[in-house]
Amino acid sequence: MKGFFITVEGGEGAGKTTVLDHLFEKLTAQGYDVLLTREPGGISISEQIREIILHPDHTEMEKRTEALLYAAARRQHLIEKVIPALNEGKIVLCDRFIDSSLAYQGYARDIGIDEVFSINKFAIEGCMPSLTLYFDIRPEVGLKRIALNRNREQNRLDLEAIEFHQKVYEGYHMLLKKFPERMIRIDAEQHIDQVTDNAFTYIISHIKKEEK
Repeated sequence: MKGFFITVEGGEGAGKTTVLDHLFEKLTAQGYDVLLTREPGGISISEQIREIILHPDHTEMEKRTEALLYAAARRQHLIEKVIPALNEGKIVLCDRFIDSSLAYQGYARDIGIDEVFSINKFAIEGCMPSLTLYFDIRPEVGLKRIALNRNREQNRLDLEAIEFHQKVYEGYHMLLKKFPERMIRIDAEQHIDQVTDNAFTYIISHIKKEEK
Protein backbone atom coordinates (compact mmCIF):
# COMPACT_ATOMS: atom_id res chain seq x y z
CA MET A 1 0.00 0.00 0.00
CA LYS A 2 1.30 3.41 -1.01
CA GLY A 3 -0.53 5.65 1.46
CA PHE A 4 -0.23 6.43 5.16
CA PHE A 5 -2.63 4.99 7.74
CA ILE A 6 -2.69 7.32 10.76
CA THR A 7 -5.05 6.90 13.69
CA VAL A 8 -6.01 9.12 16.60
CA GLU A 9 -7.00 7.67 19.97
CA GLY A 10 -8.13 8.98 23.35
CA GLY A 11 -10.77 8.81 26.03
CA GLU A 12 -14.11 10.59 25.97
CA GLY A 13 -13.78 14.36 25.58
CA ALA A 14 -10.19 14.28 24.30
CA GLY A 15 -11.06 16.55 21.36
CA LYS A 16 -10.17 14.06 18.65
CA THR A 17 -12.94 15.00 16.25
CA THR A 18 -12.21 18.74 16.40
CA VAL A 19 -8.46 18.27 15.98
CA LEU A 20 -8.92 15.84 13.10
CA ASP A 21 -11.02 18.40 11.24
CA HIS A 22 -8.20 20.93 11.66
CA LEU A 23 -5.57 18.39 10.61
CA PHE A 24 -7.54 17.55 7.49
CA GLU A 25 -7.58 21.24 6.52
CA LYS A 26 -3.88 21.76 7.25
CA LEU A 27 -2.73 18.66 5.38
CA THR A 28 -4.99 19.39 2.42
CA ALA A 29 -3.61 22.93 2.28
CA GLN A 30 -0.12 21.40 2.06
CA GLY A 31 -1.21 19.50 -1.04
CA TYR A 32 -1.74 16.08 0.51
CA ASP A 33 -4.62 13.85 -0.60
CA VAL A 34 -6.38 13.07 2.69
CA LEU A 35 -9.28 10.83 3.66
CA LEU A 36 -10.88 11.60 7.03
CA THR A 37 -12.96 8.80 8.54
CA ARG A 38 -14.00 7.32 11.88
CA GLU A 39 -14.66 4.14 13.82
CA PRO A 40 -17.03 2.60 14.33
CA GLY A 41 -18.56 3.96 11.15
CA GLY A 42 -17.23 5.60 8.02
CA ILE A 43 -19.46 3.56 5.68
CA SER A 44 -23.13 2.54 5.68
CA ILE A 45 -22.80 -0.94 7.23
CA SER A 46 -20.37 0.18 9.92
CA GLU A 47 -22.47 3.25 10.76
CA GLN A 48 -25.45 0.96 11.35
CA ILE A 49 -23.32 -1.20 13.65
CA ARG A 50 -22.20 2.01 15.41
CA GLU A 51 -25.83 2.89 16.08
CA ILE A 52 -26.36 -0.52 17.71
CA ILE A 53 -23.19 -0.32 19.83
CA LEU A 54 -23.53 3.24 21.08
CA HIS A 55 -27.30 3.60 21.45
CA PRO A 56 -28.03 4.68 25.06
CA ASP A 57 -30.89 2.17 25.30
CA HIS A 58 -28.58 -0.83 24.72
CA THR A 59 -27.21 -0.99 28.26
CA GLU A 60 -27.78 -4.77 28.38
CA MET A 61 -25.15 -5.40 25.68
CA GLU A 62 -22.70 -8.10 26.83
CA LYS A 63 -19.02 -7.17 26.71
CA ARG A 64 -17.92 -9.85 24.24
CA THR A 65 -20.83 -8.99 21.96
CA GLU A 66 -19.62 -5.41 22.08
CA ALA A 67 -16.04 -6.42 21.20
CA LEU A 68 -17.20 -8.57 18.28
CA LEU A 69 -19.42 -5.82 16.90
CA TYR A 70 -16.53 -3.35 16.94
CA ALA A 71 -14.35 -5.88 15.11
CA ALA A 72 -17.06 -6.51 12.51
CA ALA A 73 -17.52 -2.78 11.88
CA ARG A 74 -13.73 -2.42 11.63
CA ARG A 75 -13.43 -5.18 9.06
CA GLN A 76 -16.04 -3.76 6.72
CA HIS A 77 -14.67 -0.22 7.07
CA LEU A 78 -11.16 -1.39 6.22
CA ILE A 79 -12.14 -3.40 3.17
CA GLU A 80 -14.62 -0.91 1.76
CA LYS A 81 -12.94 2.42 2.54
CA VAL A 82 -9.51 2.44 4.20
CA ILE A 83 -7.53 -0.05 2.11
CA PRO A 84 -8.74 1.32 -1.25
CA ALA A 85 -7.71 4.83 -0.13
CA LEU A 86 -4.28 3.60 0.96
CA ASN A 87 -3.82 1.83 -2.37
CA GLU A 88 -4.52 5.17 -4.04
CA GLY A 89 -1.70 6.74 -2.02
CA LYS A 90 -3.88 8.80 0.29
CA ILE A 91 -3.25 9.78 3.89
CA VAL A 92 -6.01 8.12 5.88
CA LEU A 93 -6.79 9.89 9.15
CA CYS A 94 -9.02 7.66 11.27
CA ASP A 95 -10.75 8.66 14.50
CA ARG A 96 -10.18 5.48 16.56
CA PHE A 97 -9.01 2.03 15.48
CA ILE A 98 -7.82 -1.20 17.10
CA ASP A 99 -6.34 0.52 20.19
CA SER A 100 -9.81 1.65 21.24
CA SER A 101 -10.92 -1.98 21.38
CA LEU A 102 -7.83 -2.94 23.37
CA ALA A 103 -8.32 -0.15 25.90
CA TYR A 104 -12.12 -0.19 26.21
CA GLN A 105 -13.04 -3.85 25.78
CA GLY A 106 -9.72 -5.53 26.43
CA TYR A 107 -8.70 -3.67 29.57
CA ALA A 108 -11.68 -1.69 30.89
CA ARG A 109 -14.19 -4.51 30.25
CA ASP A 110 -11.69 -7.09 31.58
CA ILE A 111 -11.86 -9.35 28.52
CA GLY A 112 -8.09 -9.16 28.18
CA ILE A 113 -5.93 -7.08 25.84
CA ASP A 114 -4.41 -10.15 24.17
CA GLU A 115 -7.83 -11.77 23.70
CA VAL A 116 -9.31 -8.69 22.05
CA PHE A 117 -6.17 -8.28 19.96
CA SER A 118 -6.68 -11.85 18.67
CA ILE A 119 -10.25 -11.07 17.58
CA ASN A 120 -9.05 -8.00 15.74
CA LYS A 121 -6.07 -9.67 14.10
CA PHE A 122 -8.62 -11.86 12.32
CA ALA A 123 -10.56 -8.74 11.29
CA ILE A 124 -7.70 -6.56 10.04
CA GLU A 125 -5.37 -9.17 8.46
CA GLY A 126 -2.25 -7.22 9.36
CA CYS A 127 -3.45 -3.77 8.29
CA MET A 128 -2.13 -1.72 11.20
CA PRO A 129 -1.60 2.04 11.32
CA SER A 130 1.99 3.22 10.90
CA LEU A 131 1.37 6.06 13.37
CA THR A 132 -1.08 6.43 16.25
CA LEU A 133 -1.48 9.71 18.13
CA TYR A 134 -2.88 9.22 21.62
CA PHE A 135 -4.63 12.31 22.98
CA ASP A 136 -3.98 12.07 26.70
CA ILE A 137 -6.61 13.60 28.95
CA ARG A 138 -7.63 12.72 32.50
CA PRO A 139 -11.12 11.16 32.58
CA GLU A 140 -12.54 13.80 34.92
CA VAL A 141 -11.38 16.57 32.59
CA GLY A 142 -12.70 14.86 29.45
CA LEU A 143 -16.10 14.11 30.98
CA LYS A 144 -16.40 17.71 32.17
CA ARG A 145 -15.79 18.88 28.60
CA ILE A 146 -18.54 16.58 27.37
CA ALA A 147 -20.97 17.89 29.99
CA LEU A 148 -20.32 21.46 28.82
CA ASN A 149 -20.72 20.59 25.12
CA ARG A 150 -24.42 20.95 24.39
CA ASN A 151 -23.95 19.98 20.74
CA ARG A 152 -22.59 16.50 21.50
CA GLU A 153 -25.02 13.60 21.52
CA GLN A 154 -24.76 11.43 24.61
CA ASN A 155 -23.87 7.81 23.80
CA ARG A 156 -23.85 4.62 25.83
CA LEU A 157 -20.20 4.98 26.86
CA ASP A 158 -20.88 8.44 28.31
CA LEU A 159 -23.24 6.76 30.79
CA GLU A 160 -20.48 4.59 32.27
CA ALA A 161 -19.21 5.35 35.79
CA ILE A 162 -16.00 7.33 36.26
CA GLU A 163 -14.28 4.08 37.31
CA PHE A 164 -14.79 2.66 33.82
CA HIS A 165 -13.25 5.73 32.17
CA GLN A 166 -10.34 5.58 34.60
CA LYS A 167 -9.68 2.00 33.49
CA VAL A 168 -9.79 3.09 29.84
CA TYR A 169 -7.20 5.73 30.72
CA GLU A 170 -5.00 3.11 32.39
CA GLY A 171 -5.46 0.81 29.41
CA TYR A 172 -4.23 3.42 26.97
CA HIS A 173 -1.15 4.05 29.08
CA MET A 174 -0.41 0.33 28.99
CA LEU A 175 -0.68 0.43 25.19
CA LEU A 176 1.77 3.33 25.02
CA LYS A 177 4.32 1.04 26.66
CA LYS A 178 3.31 -1.96 24.53
CA PHE A 179 3.59 -0.15 21.18
CA PRO A 180 6.23 2.60 21.65
CA GLU A 181 7.36 2.39 18.03
CA ARG A 182 3.87 3.32 16.79
CA MET A 183 2.09 5.30 19.50
CA ILE A 184 2.89 8.89 20.46
CA ARG A 185 1.38 10.68 23.45
CA ILE A 186 0.04 14.21 23.03
CA ASP A 187 -1.14 16.27 25.99
CA ALA A 188 -4.82 16.87 25.11
CA GLU A 189 -5.43 19.14 28.10
CA GLN A 190 -3.64 21.94 26.26
CA HIS A 191 -5.49 24.49 24.11
CA ILE A 192 -6.96 22.89 21.01
CA ASP A 193 -4.66 24.91 18.73
CA GLN A 194 -1.58 23.59 20.52
CA VAL A 195 -2.85 20.01 20.31
CA THR A 196 -3.46 20.48 16.58
CA ASP A 197 0.01 21.96 16.02
CA ASN A 198 1.69 19.13 17.93
CA ALA A 199 -0.26 16.48 16.04
CA PHE A 200 0.48 18.12 12.69
CA THR A 201 4.22 18.23 13.47
CA TYR A 202 4.29 14.53 14.31
CA ILE A 203 2.36 13.60 11.17
CA ILE A 204 4.56 15.61 8.82
CA SER A 205 7.69 14.24 10.48
CA HIS A 206 6.36 10.68 10.10
CA ILE A 207 5.48 11.14 6.44
CA LYS A 208 8.85 12.63 5.56
CA LYS A 209 10.67 9.88 7.44
CA GLU A 210 8.72 7.14 5.64
CA GLU A 211 9.21 8.77 2.24
CA LYS A 212 13.03 8.70 2.51
